[in-house]
Amino acid sequence: MALTTKTARTSLWIIQGLLAAVFLFAGGFKLAMPLAELAKVSPLPALFLKFIGVCEVAGALGLILPGILRIRPGLTPLAAAGLVIIMVGATIATAVTQGVAPATLPLVVGILASTVAYGRWRVAPLRGGARAHLAL
Repeated sequence: MALTTKTARTSLWIIQGLLAAVFLFAGGFKLAMPLAELAKVSPLPALFLKFIGVCEVAGALGLILPGILRIRPGLTPLAAAGLVIIMVGATIATAVTQGVAPATLPLVVGILASTVAYGRWRVAPLRGGARAHLAL
């Protein structure tokens, strides 16, 4: 059965919303925690985790805001691709420190983010205003 463009767009919006919620929560958690507490949670440096938190929050906003506001919709696949890079690192770090089984969660989130990146780039790009072709 062929996937219609409307079904693809709806599916991508659902995935984008779920990913945005996950990354807003994870990034907000990293940003809200004090450095001393953050250092206890992970073997990675606390300032690096704060940086990752900023990237996650920015990526979450980049998944949603360009499509809703119809301003530079070409940024959505770039935000998703950035989140894929973060999740590759998270998968590797989790696999090394905690084992393969816990690394499946960041792997699945990374696959979902790559689906959004590809889907918004090729399958069902966001429609912008009259100047959408000038978005990037």
